[in-house]
This record gives sequence, structure tokens and C-alpha cells, in this order.
Amino acid sequence: MDVDEIELDIEDSDQASMQSYFDSVPYACEAPDEVLAKLEQIIAKMHVCIAAKNWHVLSTWDGLLECWLLAAKGYPLSKPIRAKLTRLYYELILLPGIDPRTCRNWVHMFNRVLGNKPGRRKLEPSDLTLDWKPLWRLLKKELWPSTRKRSSDLGSRNMLNLLLFTAEHARPYYPANEIPEMLATFLPLVTRSTMVGMFPVLTSFLPQHSHVHLYLPTLLALSRANNSTIVDERVLELAGDLSEEHVAGLAGPAGSEGAKWKEIGIWSEADWNLLVGKGLTSMDVPVGTNRNASTTASHADNQSKWATRIKKTISRQQSLAKILVYSMSVDSPVRDSATATPPTRDGKILQPTGYLAGSKALDTLDRLITSTESFFHPSNSGPYTIALTSFLQYLSAFFCQRIREEEQESCVTPAAQRLTPSIRRAFVAILRTPALLAMFSKDPLSMGCAQATLRVLSMLEPSLIMPELLDRAYGGLEVVNETHRTTAVLTMLNAISRTLVTEKIWFGGQKHLVPLLELTVPGIDLNDPVKTSCATTFIVAVVQHIRIGDLSTHMSGLPAFDEMMDVDQSDTTPFPTGTELGDTPVLSKEEERALVRDSTAGFADWVTSLFRRVLALYENLPEEGGRRNTTGGKQEESVLSSVKSMIDIVCLHLSDSLFDLVLRLVYEYGTTNAKSNSVRAFGQLVGCLARVRPEETLAKFLPFCIAQVEEELKHGASSVRTTSQNAAVPSDTTLHWNIAILRGCLGYGGDGVLKYREQVLGLLSLLVDKTKGERGYSGTGRLLGRILHNVAGTYPLNSRFVNHSEWVDPAFEKDHNAQWGRFYEAKDVVVEWHVPSADELEFVMDILDRIGKPALDKVEELLSKTSDWDAADRNDFCRYLNACRSIWSGLPTIYQEQRKDVVEPMIREDVEIPALIVQHLHVEAGFALKDPSDPRYQKVVAHRLRFGDVLQRAASALRQNTGGEDHIDAVMGVARSIDVYLLSYAMARNTIDGLHKNYMQARDTNRIWSQQKDNSRLVFVKRAQLFHCNRFYMHSLYRERSALDDKLITELVQLSLSPYTKLRKQAQSVFHNVSGYYLRSTRYALPILFQAVSKGNDPDRMKGALYILGNKGIIAYTLADLLYQEQLFVSLLECQHEEKPSIQKLVNTVASDCAGHIRQEWAHTEAYSLDTTRLNEALVDLEREFPSLVVDQKLVDEASAKTLVRTARRSERYDIMASFSFSRCDLSNACFQMASILEIGSRPNTHWRYVQIASRFLSALLRREVPSVAGVAQFFLRNSISPQPTIRVIAQQAITKLTTFIKMRTYAKSAEELWLDEWYNPLAKAVPVEDGPAFLKGLEDTERYDELIDQSCLLTITSVVYIDKLNTGFLLWASSVKGYDVPEGPISWESDSEPTLQAMRELLSKDGYVAKLASLWSQETGKSGNIDLRAENVCFIKTLAKMFEHEILEEILTTIDPLLSDSDKFKQRAGGVLLSTTFPGSKHWPKPLSERLWTWSISQLDAVFLQLKPDTFTLWQSVVSAQLQDRDPRRNRPLLAWITALPLDLNGDSAFEMSKSLYLFGLVLDCLGIRFPSKDKTAKMMFDNANNGYNEIRAHISAYIHVIMRDQWQPTFASLEALLSACESSKDPFKLNVAKYGEHVNEITSRLPSLKEERLPPPRVSQSEYDKIGLTLLQWIWISAYSSHAALVFPYAVPMMPEILRMSELNDSSDLQVYSSAVLYVLSAVQVPDIYVGEILMNFVNAIKSSTSWRIRLHALPALVVFFYRNLLSISTSGVTTVMDLLLDCLADENVEVRAMSARALSGVVRCSQRGSIVPLKNRFLALARKTVLPERRDPAYADSLRSLHSAILGLCALIESFPYSVEPWMPALTDVLAAHASDPPPISTTIRNCASEFKKTHQDTWHKDQLLFDEEQLQSLSTMLVGTSYCKLFAFMKEVLLIPIHPDA
Repeated sequence: MDVDEIELDIEDSDQASMQSYFDSVPYACEAPDEVLAKLEQIIAKMHVCIAAKNWHVLSTWDGLLECWLLAAKGYPLSKPIRAKLTRLYYELILLPGIDPRTCRNWVHMFNRVLGNKPGRRKLEPSDLTLDWKPLWRLLKKELWPSTRKRSSDLGSRNMLNLLLFTAEHARPYYPANEIPEMLATFLPLVTRSTMVGMFPVLTSFLPQHSHVHLYLPTLLALSRANNSTIVDERVLELAGDLSEEHVAGLAGPAGSEGAKWKEIGIWSEADWNLLVGKGLTSMDVPVGTNRNASTTASHADNQSKWATRIKKTISRQQSLAKILVYSMSVDSPVRDSATATPPTRDGKILQPTGYLAGSKALDTLDRLITSTESFFHPSNSGPYTIALTSFLQYLSAFFCQRIREEEQESCVTPAAQRLTPSIRRAFVAILRTPALLAMFSKDPLSMGCAQATLRVLSMLEPSLIMPELLDRAYGGLEVVNETHRTTAVLTMLNAISRTLVTEKIWFGGQKHLVPLLELTVPGIDLNDPVKTSCATTFIVAVVQHIRIGDLSTHMSGLPAFDEMMDVDQSDTTPFPTGTELGDTPVLSKEEERALVRDSTAGFADWVTSLFRRVLALYENLPEEGGRRNTTGGKQEESVLSSVKSMIDIVCLHLSDSLFDLVLRLVYEYGTTNAKSNSVRAFGQLVGCLARVRPEETLAKFLPFCIAQVEEELKHGASSVRTTSQNAAVPSDTTLHWNIAILRGCLGYGGDGVLKYREQVLGLLSLLVDKTKGERGYSGTGRLLGRILHNVAGTYPLNSRFVNHSEWVDPAFEKDHNAQWGRFYEAKDVVVEWHVPSADELEFVMDILDRIGKPALDKVEELLSKTSDWDAADRNDFCRYLNACRSIWSGLPTIYQEQRKDVVEPMIREDVEIPALIVQHLHVEAGFALKDPSDPRYQKVVAHRLRFGDVLQRAASALRQNTGGEDHIDAVMGVARSIDVYLLSYAMARNTIDGLHKNYMQARDTNRIWSQQKDNSRLVFVKRAQLFHCNRFYMHSLYRERSALDDKLITELVQLSLSPYTKLRKQAQSVFHNVSGYYLRSTRYALPILFQAVSKGNDPDRMKGALYILGNKGIIAYTLADLLYQEQLFVSLLECQHEEKPSIQKLVNTVASDCAGHIRQEWAHTEAYSLDTTRLNEALVDLEREFPSLVVDQKLVDEASAKTLVRTARRSERYDIMASFSFSRCDLSNACFQMASILEIGSRPNTHWRYVQIASRFLSALLRREVPSVAGVAQFFLRNSISPQPTIRVIAQQAITKLTTFIKMRTYAKSAEELWLDEWYNPLAKAVPVEDGPAFLKGLEDTERYDELIDQSCLLTITSVVYIDKLNTGFLLWASSVKGYDVPEGPISWESDSEPTLQAMRELLSKDGYVAKLASLWSQETGKSGNIDLRAENVCFIKTLAKMFEHEILEEILTTIDPLLSDSDKFKQRAGGVLLSTTFPGSKHWPKPLSERLWTWSISQLDAVFLQLKPDTFTLWQSVVSAQLQDRDPRRNRPLLAWITALPLDLNGDSAFEMSKSLYLFGLVLDCLGIRFPSKDKTAKMMFDNANNGYNEIRAHISAYIHVIMRDQWQPTFASLEALLSACESSKDPFKLNVAKYGEHVNEITSRLPSLKEERLPPPRVSQSEYDKIGLTLLQWIWISAYSSHAALVFPYAVPMMPEILRMSELNDSSDLQVYSSAVLYVLSAVQVPDIYVGEILMNFVNAIKSSTSWRIRLHALPALVVFFYRNLLSISTSGVTTVMDLLLDCLADENVEVRAMSARALSGVVRCSQRGSIVPLKNRFLALARKTVLPERRDPAYADSLRSLHSAILGLCALIESFPYSVEPWMPALTDVLAAHASDPPPISTTIRNCASEFKKTHQDTWHKDQLLFDEEQLQSLSTMLVGTSYCKLFAFMKEVLLIPIHPDA
């Protein structure tokens, strides 16, 4: 495919983007065919690596490919190439047996090449098809690892998440027509226990672009049925993605196979309520008095911890926002929000009809925000605040994104489904209030989210948002004593800066600019760094969009009427109810512009005050000093940094006249002051001026500064010799001040410096010779570097907000306000660059000749006498070397390196090929000199080589010289110079990272959606600079090493081993950087490092080497190399001769990191043996896209041959270790280094810590595909009885790992089976399942068990198939299940491992191995005295039992016997471990052995059972559970028979004796699960004994009822079609609402009322039948609600609710009252099935209405409010009306506590959903208050009148409290009514005072504004409400009525 053909596959927009990148740099980039040729070369080398299966080398070419993608940024890959390259990496990921780190690199490249971004795919499903089955095949083994595998290396393994990540990104390219096959594969594996793990698999694999109707109903039904946070997160994420993907419905890309729009977007109303309900729950806001978590799902997830290994950060708020926004459309009638008073009928309030703006989704959002609005206020903040505010941010971002998407011509969303202006205005109005409240949040994250929301809202509807924000802005900036408010306002203004300055967005904002800037100046305060940072950030945000110039003196050239500026004021869309319209006056455009022009006259004063404020801040800075010569601490440095950024932008946008004003001001200050504390800061200020107009600045400052410098030097400035950083000499201040000014002046301007060429050269020469103090010569060095970077660098010049041609246009100068906030597209931006000219390069040559060469001569001269140096010599060396170093640090791009002569390529010819070594990617990057034949090029190279040679000789001389500490500064200078020589070339990584971060931050600050094309000019300038620097960066990577480079690296490594810590750290840091840029530099340095840790070296030298070897990157590199890996292990193990604790700690750390890096796949990755057919096909397919691609076949053959050698070498290492003999050990022979680990670990004098390290190494080096070594097995077995617990654990885990590998190799028929974990035990067989229910029924048939087990005929027994695990059948049955035949004889393991097994037998059979092990396990461990079974011990004995069968049986039984009867609980634990783990290990033993074990064990159980004690009972519970779990009951028939024979008397005298039998019975019930044969009978027994007299027995009973309910829930379907059909058509496909044991519950419930009457009096009340049965039932509901299948309890709990409510009133039973109240709340914390919402609500209502007990009403009301809130969307309109009526009735309750509680409930309900009912409620309460007159207390009607009046007052107070943070228009008038009753008898007066007090507390922050809404009388009434009596009225009453004189002095 040629270039022209490729361009056919590239869209025009991509072509334009590519050209904009190329046009933005000042040199010609590569032509497309050159770019493609480089890609061809990379693909060719990748072909060789893939053909040779050399994956480690392939990873290096992956890195180069990523470099190509970075350097060719803007060059769009054609879709066929991108698709086939993506498929190649997909196939690489699918290779089994690859090291996770290598696989992670391929996953990264897969995603990188795919290049998909949110909202935009570079490849559509039609462009690429991937196969999901191989990925699923690989994923299965990671999903369900065996116990032994989990105990080995899965702790830090992340393959599961890598593969799921791959599936999510490959999902769009899986064929949608394979969805049925996916479902048929995945759904049979979904069970109750695997749901949490399988649901992420389903959502990760199932395609979302088409055919979603096939699986969506099923996934939603599953999410309804499961109580799980993980499932909720995944289903919300899925719903959000689908809402966005199918926003166009059937008009989208999928056409008729897309998702059809329904009632609300693509969702039905039931599904909508489900999803939004889950989203609302995820906010975790507290409701009512309950401050607990709003869901039990996370607790349920913790019960399946293995599934929590699936890690993915999912924002439920983001998903909910996406669902809401992408479901909005005009789909319903519009609600008439103009009606102030809702209609009423029969005195009852009718709920409004219609929906806000005609959109159901928008109406739902309105209800959500309304219900949570109060939680946005800062005074009501909590952990939920960040969730709420991030929800706002996501809403605004997605809404804006959708609006912009629908504005594109390519949008296919039907017009009827698009957002309308009405929806937009209503959306902004909904979000406005919470965003304004949260703007002042206490935590910065929440505040940032709120302000980001306001930024978007201000762009959408500025007229609704900006007036409110400006009102708060002026208030916040004028109040200086509220720091938080000021900083919040400043950051808010920063967010809305563009809306403020751009008249095209909001016409009324520009006139506010200058006043706001003036108010900001006081915020620049050294004493408040946060406020200063906020103030400067706001100034930068504003000024970067404007020109600072006075327009008031110019006549505008704009037309009187500009149609482009027309703002539509005709939108008459009604606002939501309660929206307050602003009173901002609307001016004409001419008036607005006139105000703006007049306001610009204040710019001069503002600029002057700003600079004077900055200079005053500089004067108050602390003195410079400290280790890094900084100004003060971090706070002061951050202030200076922010001020410098601000000044830079301000100077850049000053008009000419204002610039001259500032220049004069700064010049006057700089020439009349010299402040030691602001030297650096003032220099930066001058630099900001020089950057804008360098010629004027230079002409102003240079003559003065040169004269001052010469004068100062003449009089001895900087004459005190120093070589280290210290406080500056006060007399040198003027010198340093002027040098800093010169740095600022000469750092910009390019060829402008050449006018002063001789003056500058003379000045530099003078400074280099005369500055002898460290501050002086280091400042000179920085000046040198700045000048050279200025004249020799390539960098952008102008970062103003408009192009230079427009900036200098006279028309722009007259009317620049019309261009404020202007955005550009990339093609319109003209970037000016500084490119070094010939004269500038000549100036560089002069500096090298006249400054650099003499300085280097002085350094070279001093090197000849290092042994005789005095202080002056050391000072001269440091300062002249500093000058040389500074020169080269300023010339990183002066010339382009050519290919080097690599003397030591560090290539092993036997296994490596030079042609496969990666070279740097050569791209055009704008180096100043590129032609090696150019004399200037040759001169620069000669100077540089001489500099490097002198450095090498200096490092060698100073390292060998014994100058001691006197030489440290000199050696540090050499180390820094080596850093400059080796790394100051092209571009460093940290510079690129900083530029990238800066660009991304600037880009995202200005754009409001991800695909926005236009942005500020500054952003495109930053983009061009980043693109340019990335091309430089390509040259700094993969650099070759010359002979001089090798010498310098050697010296650097030696310096890293220095005895001086300061020097060592500096050199190590440089070496770590060097190793990342130079090819094979790490390999070159490793021999030196290994030698440094050997015996005989200085401890500090060892420490330095260990720190380098401990670097993560160097560890990974070393371990990937077989030779160096062995040397590293041995070197670490030989470090025990050094006694220093710090070194031993370091050795242990490095060793742990080494062992942690190695995985069982590491060796197989290098010596790969599996078939790669699919990968080769993908490679061939990719190469077809490059017709000119030629693969060197000779290179392929050579690489393949080297692979064979490498593989053989690895096998040889194992063979050598297998034949290892301690007597023949020779450590000098490298071939024996692997065996040396074993030898060192086996030495008798090896310290136990090193035995531990050796054990870790050997365990990590065990290989799956290679037979184990006998010596290693013996080593581990010996150490498994080590007295050191850590060694023992490592050895036991290693034995488990080793024997597992033997088992795998024995059972695997091929290498592929071995690595895919698809090997099978020969006894395993697939048992077909034709009829699932019948199959399950057969498993439950216990009589058949007896029949089969009792047969004595071996032939009959062998026909039995044991089915241990039933991981299917919950939803669908798999075609077969795994079963095991009865073994006929012992297992034969692989012959290659027989020597290893024999060696282990020898150790096991002698010296009482098991007895020693039991003795160690019997020791008390841990401070808590815990005797739980330890997983590593259990797994170890189980492994031995499996491998050696009868050979260890007798010794185990002999050892166990005395332990079981010992009174010591720890010895019992040891016996229990041996016994419990021998049984699972005997699973496949022959029948005689198995019977021997069972016979002996059952004979011991009676004795064990009798001596059980409470502290050992948990141990034996674990023992029995371990045997029953996941085992066919027929295997455990003797144990089951023994347990069932135990007396199950639930009416005994001893609770412990009963609980022993009951708990063991419960274990059988739990472990057998669905196979338990007598569920119904057992359930009846449990319900019959619910009245047991013991708490612990009742707890068991409630738990077992839960287990039975759980296990009987088996909603199996006959076929996939039946399942999908049921989920689509049935409201309850999984039979959640079926109460199988409802009769039992109903029977008990019917007895409870009569039992309640028979309750015993206290204190015997807890023995009442009612209390015991009630607690049992409540505990059952509680346990069920916290399980993953909580929905199952509702059919039982809902009918019990009336009785539960009655239980809550029983004050004499605290347990019953607590549990009943808790159950009422917890039922709200679980998602309630829709069918029960109305019933539960009516249960609450009826209980409250019908109850004669006020306590029931008191407890039920808070629970009702919680239920109402959490099921807000599912409650019908009639239900809401019923609740409102109930609350109004309760306001008149006889009990005052009930009335108060109902008022609080009413306030909450009104606040969250019934704001439209406020007016009729207010009128109702006012009418009642007015007509109710309190008679005298003696009057019989007094009580009724008091209650009526109190209810009215409570109602009014509830309405006020429903708006805790705002003052509604109807509120002030209520104060008069309430004040009139403030002195009424309690509880009326108390209620009013409490209301007023709460009002005062919640409005104190905004009272300065809120008080304006009250008139004077209303304020007086409010005061009366607070104090209860108006003193003015009291005095008037005393004077006029009582005739008491009132004197002033009375």
C-alpha cells in the first residue's frame, strides 16, 4: 500500500490535524512516506523477534514503536494498519505462559495503538474483528485459581485485571452476533457464589454497539436479584455507556440492531427507577437520624473476597450522570411551572401532572437534586460531599458534551430526541442552587467540582449564572476577614474567567473586569500563600485572554450594531418552580461597550498598583539560604512561583504605553535598590519584561548593570573563596542583584544580544575570572547557560492571545475588547519561533573559544597537581569547572549526534544479535548543527569531547587522591559535570513530563468537551512546543556508548560507591538516569557492582552498590539476564560477612524485591515453547499493508538459532543444579552459580536470615515446565521444620508449589495444557447433564448414596462418580459437570520427578518428621492466642497426603493421637491441622487406605467431641468445615453419619452442649448447600424452635433459616432462550417473590399478638415466648439483609412489618426494640423490589394510623422518612399523597413527641420532593393558626386548642426548616405570625425558639445578604422568636396599661 492509498483511509479532519502539527514547527518534518518507512523498519524487526519468540527483545521494539507513535503525532495511521497492529498486540496478550510484566507491556501497547478516547473511537466495529474465546480461555484460569495456586504467587499477581482491561477495550470489536454464544458460555457459570466475579466478566465481554436487547434484560434482572456494590457499579457503568452509545436509538450506527428508545431514553420506567435508585443510594447521604451506610451491599461483597481481586475504579456518580444526560429528550407533557399554587381536592393537595421541560429524565434529575440539595451546603458537609459535587460536575460535563455533539453536522440523533433550549435552561436552573451552595465547600476537591460545574453552566446559560456569581464575587473580595470565602471566590472567578471577558458568550461581563482585578490586588499577600496563589491564578486566567490597554482615549471602529453579537432575549421558557429571577438591568450593546471602554482607563492604575504590590512582597521575603539556596520554605517558594507566572502573563499582554510605564517603574526600583532577600525574584521579574520586548529591556538595563558589576568586582565583591552553598556575604549583594538582572535581560531576545556582543563577552570573561564565592560563580554559570540557551535554542516566542500580526494591527488596538477571550483553531495559529542564526552560532563559537576553552585549560592545569591542592586550587577548580558545565548545560541542542563507535557493545554473541539492538528513532528535530562536515559542527564536537575527556581524568584523579573531605565539593562538581555531559543532550524526560502536564492543564482549563477543536492561542503554542520537544526527546533515547562514555559511566559508578553519603547519593541519582538513556549501560556497570558487594570491600562501598542494585528498573533488567541473575543472587547471599545492621537491612530489602519480581512464567517467557500460529497469522496480515516491507530471512534464521541456544542454556542450568553435589561444589565456576544458592543456603554456618533469602530465591526459581530438583526439594523439606517461623512458611509454600508443578506436568498432555491450566486428573470425567433438575434431584437422593457406598463389590464402587463442586445450575446448567471416578490404585507421578519424590520420601520417613512438625505447630503463636487453622499449614499437609498417600499415613495417625486428647489448645490445633488436611489430601486414595483413615478418625471423634471447650470449639468447627466444603457427600459418609447421629436436643439445659451438636449440623447444612436432602424438614424444625430459651441457640437457628432460604433459591431455566425470555417478559424471572416457607412464618406471625399479651413482667420479660420468637425472626431478617441475596427476605419480612413496628414500642426489652428499629432501617438500605414498595409504605402508614400506642408512631415516622427518601422514584403519586396526609394528621397527634417527629418528617419530605405543595400547606397552617385561640388553662377545650395551635406552628416551622440555607419569598411574612405566639405556653414557644435558633445557625454565613429580604418589623419579629418576648412591647405594655413609669436610669 503506497502513501496515496493510505490517505484514502484517512479522514480529511485527520489530514488537517496532521498538517497543523507539521506547520507549527520551524522546520520541515518527514514526508508521509518517510514516516511510514520508519514504521516498516520497526515492523520488520518485530517480525524477527516474533519469529524467534524472543519476547524480551520484542518489548524493546515495542518501546520504539511507542516512540514512533509519539514522534509521528499528528500523522494518522490508516485504519487497516491500526486495526491489524491492534490485532497483533491482542494476539500477543493471548500467548499463554508469559510473564505478567511482559504481558502488561503488551496490554499497554494494545490500548496505545487502539487509541480510543472517551466519546471517540479511531476504529469502528466494522474496521476490526477480534475473537473473544482465546481471551476467555486465558481468563478462566485466573478467575478461579486452586487453593494451592492462591497460596503461592497470586498475592501480587494482576493478570486477572489486565485481561479484563483488555476485554473492555476489545469489546467493541467482538462480533455482536456471537452474543448468544457468550451468554451460553458465561451464564451457566453464574451461581450465588460466583455472581460477584462473573458479572464483571459479562459486562467486560458483551459488545455494547449492537444487539444489546439480547442481554440487557438479563443483566438488569441479575442486578435486581443481587445485593452487591460491585454488581451495582458495573451495571451503572454499563447503563451509562449504553445510554451514550445508543443516544440516537435506531438511527444510530447499529441501525435496526441498536437499542430502541422507550419511555425514558432506551429504558423502561421500571429499569429507570432501578438504575436511578442505585445511583441515589451510591451518594451515601445520611437520612433522618440514621447516620449509617445507606446500603448493605459492601458488607455482602466482603463475603466473597476472592472476587474482590477484580479491581477497577468506577465512579457511580459519573455513570449516573451519563444515564441521566443521555436519556433526556422531550418525551412527555410539559409541567406548568408557572402555576404558583398546586390544585387541591377535598382539602387534599393534588400532585402536579406533566414533567419539567417535557423530559422525564430531567424531571428525575430535578427530584434527585431537590432531595439532596441541603447536603451541598458547607455546614452540612460530610464524606458524601465529594460524591455529590462530583455528580454535579459530571452532569454539567456530559450535558455540555451532548449539546456540542448534537451541534455537529455528523450527528445522527433524531431531532425529536435532541436537547432543546427549554431543557438546557431548566437543566442549568436545577444545578445552579446546589453548585452555588457547594462553591464554598470546606474541602478543596468538592469546591473544585462545584466551580468546574459553574464554569460549564456559565457557558451554557450565562444570564442565569453570572449575575449570581458576580454578586458573591464582590461580597467575597470585599470581606477581607473571611479567608476561605475569599479564596473560594477567587478560584470561582478563575473558573469563569473566559465567560467574564468574552462578549460573545456573555455581553455584560467585561465591564466587571477592572473592578474585580482591583479587588484582587490585596489578595497578593506573603502571609497567606493560599490566597496569593488563588489571586495570581485568577489574574493569569483573565489576562491571558485580553490586552491590557486603555480604550477610553480611542474612538471605536466597530459598527453600531453587530449581528454576530446579538443575544437572543426572546426565550420565554418557564423556569422550574421556586426559581428566583434576577433583577439585573439589561443595557443595550452600545451602552455595554461604552462602559467597558471607560473601565479600561483603570488599567494603568491597576498595573501600577499590582507591580508595586509585587515589589513590596519581594521586600518582605525572608533571606535566601538553606541547603538549596531558596527564599524561605515551600510556602514562600510557591508564592514566588505563582507571582512569577502572573507577572509573565501580565507583561506579555500589556499595551506599548503600559509596558513602557512598567519598564520605567521596574528600572527605577532596580537601579535604586539591591535587596539580598529578593535577588532571584527580581531577576525573574526583569526576565518577564525581557521576554516581551527584549531590545528595550536590554537597552535599559545592560549598560547600568555592566557598570555596576565592574565596579563591584573592582572593589572586591565575591572575592571570598567558597565552594559550597552558604549564606551570601552582605557586601556581595549588589553584585548578585545585578547578575540576576542580567540573567533576566540576556535570557531572551535571541539576536538582540549580538548588538552587545563584545560587552557581553568581556563581562562573562570578567565574571568567570573574578567571582570566587560560590554564590558568585554559580550565578555566573546560570548567566552563561541562559545566554547560550537564548541564542542557540529553538523555542516559541510569542504566547499572546492573538497572532502577532493582529496584535500590531492599529484596528485591534482601538477595539481589542471585542477580541477578548478569542479562541483559535489549530490551522489559524501562527507560531513564531526563535531559530539560531549564523551570527548567533558564531557568538556561541566565541563563547566556547574565549570563555570555555580558557576555563577548561585552567581545570586541566589544576589536574596535574591534585595531590598538592590548597584551598585556592580547590576553589579555582570548582569555579572554572562550573563555567564549563554551565556552557554545555545551555547547549543541549547545539548539534545532532552521529553514530558512535561502540567499543564495548555488551552483546553476547552466543545468544544475542547486534541487528536487534534498538537504535534511537531518527526524526527531524531542529538541531542547530547537523552536518558533520561543517567546521562549526566539528569545533563544537571537539570542544565537547575535550570537556568529557577532562571530566574522566578529573574523576579518576580525584577518586584516587586521598584529599578526604576537602575534595568533596570538587568531586561533587565533577559528578554534576558528568551528568551534564551524558544527559544534557536533546531533551530530558522530566522536561517532557512537565511540558506535557502544562499543556494538558492549559488545554483542559479552556475546553468544555473532549472533542473541542478551538482553544486559546496559548494552548496551541504549548502544543507546538510539546510536539517539537517530543521530537528532540526521540534523540535522547536509546543512545549508543562511545569509549569515552564508557569511561565516564565507570567513573560514575565508582563515585556511586564513595564513602561520602552526599557524593554517593548524587552519583547514584545520575547513574539511574544514565541507565535509562544509554544502551546496555546497566549491563556495562553490573560487574563493577557485583565486585563491590563481594567480601573484602569497604562497608560504604557495599552500601552504595546495594542501593544501585535495589533500584526497581535495575532489578528487573538484571533478573531478565540469566548470567547476571545468577550473579545477583549469589552476591546477595555472600553478604553475610558484613555485620553492619544497615547493610543487612538493605540486603534483605533488595532480596525481597528480587524474589517478588520473579514469577513462574519468567523462564518460560525467555525460552518459549508453545505454538504461535495465530500470532504469526496476525503478523503476516499486518505485513500485507506494507508491500515494500522486506524481512531479512537470514536474520530470522539467526535469531531462531540463538533462541534455541538460549533455551538450551536455561535447561543446562537446571541440569547442573540437578546433578549438584556439595562435595564437588566450586563457586568460581559460573556454571554452578545456580547450585551455589542451594549450597549457601545449606551451609551449617549460614545465618538464618540468609537461609530465608536462599529459600525465597529457590522458591521463586521453581519452574512449571521443568522437572524439579531433588536437592532443592530436600532443602525445602528440611527447612519446613525450621524453628524460624518465616523460613518454615516459605519452605512449606515452596513444597506446595513444587509438588503442584509435579501434578501439573503429570496430568498435562501438552505444554499448552500445562500453561493454560487445562490439564485433567485421569480420574476426572465429564458427567453429562441432560435434565438439570433431575440431575440435582439424583444428587440429593441419600438412599442412593447409602446403596452405592455400602456395596462391597469393587466393580460397583468404581462405577460411582464423585461430583465435588457444582459450579453450575443456578441459572443454566452446563452441558456437563466435572466428576471423579473411584481410584483403583495409587497415583503414578511423572517419572522425571521420581528422584525428587524419592528424596522427599527419605526425609519424611526418618527422624520423626511429622512429630517435629507437630511440635512446632503446637507452639503458641501470636499475641492474641488465636488457634485458627493456618492456610499454609493446611495446604502443606494436604499436599504431602496427596503426593505420598500411605507412606506418611501411619506416622500422621501416631502423631495425632496424643495431640487430640491433650488439654493444651495449641497442641489440639496441631492435631486438628494434621487431621483436617489429611482428609482432603486423601481424596484420591485407594479404598483400603481411605477406610483405614476413616476408621481411625471416627473412633477419635467421640472423645474429641466430649472434651470440646468454648476456646477450642472454633478450631474443630474449622476442621469439620474443611472436610465437608466442596466435597461430594458420599466421600464423607462416615463423618456425616457421625454428625447426624449426634443428639440434636434444642431444649437441653446447657447452651454450649446444644450448640456443639447444632453447629456441626449447621456445617453440614451449609457445606452441602443445594444437595442437603431435607431442607423442608429442617426448616420446619428451625421455625418450631424459634422460641428457644438461649440467645446463642436462637442465633444459630436464625442463621440456619437464612442458609435454607439461600440454598432453596435455585431459579434454574431449561435453556438460554427460556432465561432470556423470562427476563424480558416477567417481572420476577428469578422467583424472588416466592415465599416457599411463608406458611411457617405466617403461622408464627399469627400467634404473636396473643403471645404479646402473655409477656412476662420485668425482669423476666426476656424469657417471654413473644420476645424469643421475635428476636429469632428479627435476627434472621437482619442476617439476610446483609447477604448478597437480600431480596429473598422481602416476601417474609413485609407481612411481618406490622408486628415489627409493634415490637419497636417495647421499652422493657432493649434487644427487641433495638433489633426491630434496626430491621426497619436496614430494609430501606436494601433495594426493595418494586412490587413491595407500595405494600411496605402502606404498612408504615397503617401502623401509624391504626396504632393506639404513640411509641409505635414515634418509631415508625423516622423509618418511614428513610424509606420514602431511598425509594423516592418508585413511590407512586398516590403513595406520596398518602404520606403527606399522614404527616399532616400526625401534626395533630395527642403526643407532643409524635407531633415534633412528624414536623421533622414533614420538613424532610417537603424538602426532598414536595416543594410544589408549599403554598397550600402554608395557607392551611396559617388558617389553622388564625382560627385557633387559646382559652384559659381551666377551660376544658384548652388541651385541644393547644394541640391544634401547636400543630399549625409546627407546620409553619417545618416549612421554614425545609429550606435551611435560603430565604424563600414567603418566609419573611411568617415571622410575624410566629412572633405573635413566641410567648405562648410550651410546647409552642419552645418550638418557635428552636426554629428561630436553627434558622439563625443555618443562615449566619449569608445573613449579610439574607437580611435584606426582611423589613424592619420582620427582623424585629425574628428577634422576638429567638428570645420569646419583645422587650419593646413589654415596656409599652407596662407604661400604657399598668401605668408604671419607665425612667432611663431605672
